[in-house]
Amino acid sequence: MARILVIDDEAGIRGLLDAALRRKGHEVILADRGRTGVNLFKQARPQVTIVDLKLPDVEGIAVLREIRTLDPTAPVIILTGVGTEEGERQVRELGVTEFLQKGFAKGFSLHALEAALTRVLSPSGQAP
Repeated sequence: MARILVIDDEAGIRGLLDAALRRKGHEVILADRGRTGVNLFKQARPQVTIVDLKLPDVEGIAVLREIRTLDPTAPVIILTGVGTEEGERQVRELGVTEFLQKGFAKGFSLHALEAALTRVLSPSGQAP
């Protein structure tokens, strides 16, 4: 399975994603800050990185920019609870692979994340 880096400052979200992704057989690396996440990205070179837009030290967009300088084609999924159309436009311009909203009222579910990961990890970039 895949090595997945999760960068999110919410312990509950990190724990949920860690458990769900490990249950699917993925190797999971966790970071609670953007700077830590970038350093882990450099060391671990994950197949997929999941980044929250709102982080306590640097914004998720800055994390995405730095990942893009390190690897312009690295699959990155933005997972945010405070997404705006402008924020989504910015991350899409930076080549984000997927953009998911946190919160069940906004349509987030582990099924949506699983579908996004399937698309990201499939050779064609499309769900089978």
